[in-house]
Amino acid sequence: MGTAVRVGAVALVVAVLVLALAWAFQRRLVYLPSGAPTAAAEQVLDGGSAVVLRTDDGLDLTAWYAPPTARPTGATVLVLPGNAGNRAVRAPLARAIAATGSAVLLLDYRGYGGNPGSPTEDGLAADARAAHAHLVDERGVDPARLVLFGESLGGGVATRLALERPVGGLVLRSPFTSLADMAAVHYPFLPGALLLRDRFPVRDAIGAVAAPVVVVAGPDDATVPFTQSAAVADAAGAALVEVPGVGHNDPDLGYGPRVVAAVVGLTGR
Repeated sequence: MGTAVRVGAVALVVAVLVLALAWAFQRRLVYLPSGAPTAAAEQVLDGGSAVVLRTDDGLDLTAWYAPPTARPTGATVLVLPGNAGNRAVRAPLARAIAATGSAVLLLDYRGYGGNPGSPTEDGLAADARAAHAHLVDERGVDPARLVLFGESLGGGVATRLALERPVGGLVLRSPFTSLADMAAVHYPFLPGALLLRDRFPVRDAIGAVAAPVVVVAGPDDATVPFTQSAAVADAAGAALVEVPGVGHNDPDLGYGPRVVAAVVGLTGR
């Protein structure tokens, strides 16, 4: 066997091994959960409490509920988080929204925040449905007054929930067009479109959502390209709120004034 053939064979074996590892461990690259919060809901949220959500596949998930801390609007905001952290990380967002008069439910998906299970696209969709059922069926929230806040990957979860259940509106913060498009940005050496088990096709799905949509994104976001968020807004026929000069996880893009104003635009105050 010639040298060139041997080198080619080794390269092929390495490529196959890389692809096999990417296939086997891809969800560890997508989902980056943190463990249970170190503080209780009532310690970080005024009037906050922990609630248990039962999913349709039999999991019990812990979430945090925050009542409004200003004159109530009658609206409730369901926060569907991104791919990292836990509900404690979103407590500042919940406090900011509650201060405008809306109640807030901070969801932690399966595998996040000490919850059982392992995250998948279908699993996160089941978790979101459980949160919707808790608010509508148990707390009596009018679906027309229920606003979904989808952060990054949570934009895909929010979009799917809005297609499956009635809601009053969506705020998508830093949404991507699809998980395959994100893989092409961050792992350009891998054929993400062929390997991915989870898809989150936000741009292709958002046009079928009947509820009003607002997209908030940062032109300087190095994690989710602004062009992808703008494409989602265009597909939705939605307003695009720009938050310049900040990164993907900076406070101004997480719970800053423009983010809260986008929520208020749908909650009515």
